[in-house]
Amino acid sequence: MKKTHSKLFIPGIIMLGIVLRTPFTTLPTVLSDIAAGLGVDVSSLGLLTSLPLLTFAIFSPFAIQFAKRLGIEHLFFLVLIAITIGSAIRIINLPFLYLGTILIGAGIAFLNVLLPSLIQANRPRQLGILTTLYITSMGMSTAIASSVAVPITKATSWQGLVNILTALCALALVIWIPNLRYNHHLKKTATTESSSKWYTNKYVWAIMIFGGLQSLLFYTSMTWLPTMAVQSGLSKVESGLLASVFTLISLPFSLTIPSLTTRLSDRNRHLMLTIVVGAGILGVAMLLIPTSNFFYWLVLNALIGSSVSSLFPYLMVAFSMKSSTPEKTAQLSGLAQTGGYVFAAFGPILFGYSKSLFHSWTPAIIMLLVLTIIMAIALYQVEKVDHIL
Repeated sequence: MKKTHSKLFIPGIIMLGIVLRTPFTTLPTVLSDIAAGLGVDVSSLGLLTSLPLLTFAIFSPFAIQFAKRLGIEHLFFLVLIAITIGSAIRIINLPFLYLGTILIGAGIAFLNVLLPSLIQANRPRQLGILTTLYITSMGMSTAIASSVAVPITKATSWQGLVNILTALCALALVIWIPNLRYNHHLKKTATTESSSKWYTNKYVWAIMIFGGLQSLLFYTSMTWLPTMAVQSGLSKVESGLLASVFTLISLPFSLTIPSLTTRLSDRNRHLMLTIVVGAGILGVAMLLIPTSNFFYWLVLNALIGSSVSSLFPYLMVAFSMKSSTPEKTAQLSGLAQTGGYVFAAFGPILFGYSKSLFHSWTPAIIMLLVLTIIMAIALYQVEKVDHIL
């Protein structure tokens, strides 16, 4: 039987997971050091957090076309080169910091969309395990990098931190090279046949809405929960601890949800998802009660964190489970993630604007609760069918 993947395919998947978030999520923890080093005001660096998400939304639609022409493995090689260069040039000055961030975001957009197709093309029987691998490596590397960013910056400089991140990207590039021998092209016919019909498929719209609102809930919660906790009377130390809980709680779920999604019966999977979504709805609803009780905030952070941390890996597996070919997986992933990152980019901005407009968090919380319920309804529609494309 002809071999379809290299011995470094799994290490390559792990490194891709690390590159998916770490290059851009690490810098917000040291924004003041970057501003001081560049001689600019911290406010001028505000786009560093939303720019990658906007870049994801802009470049995600082009991933399938490039994969058709170049093949997934060859495209990923070029993408890793772009990400490495983008990371490296960020230390030059402010314009290059933003240019590098755009390059990183564009590259990661392609990885986001095509990773499910890559796994389906190489090891279709190990969707759960390999999805677990890259999502877990993404979560662990993000948590570790965020925790060591400040000590590294103090010991060296913010440029030293960026150089370490660049080295990680370069390592991913080197490990990926053996995979170039086993290049998988997306077929042009399969995507073309379905591309004219997707907008009439209500289940495609359902997974787009679900993916978008899942991203909105995650990024809005991650951005504003610490601030809301402090304004409710908690200390900054307590708020920081809550943020750590929100991030670290993702690890056990990223380890288990992908495999459970593929192995559970339909009935048990529906039960699991009902509990997960219910936790998110309850957590958001708890925000409506103003309190300075730390345990109360710990519970609601755990509920929302566990919900979004479960729904993201489910979504990544669903792209493959709900489509019949790698080509359709890529199309479904691209559609859902393009819409998802538009939601994710503007959700936190509008949530904060609502607070400024109404001088209260309540209207924004009510809207977030409504959107979370709509997300649950969309998920119910996604689960009604075995195949969407």
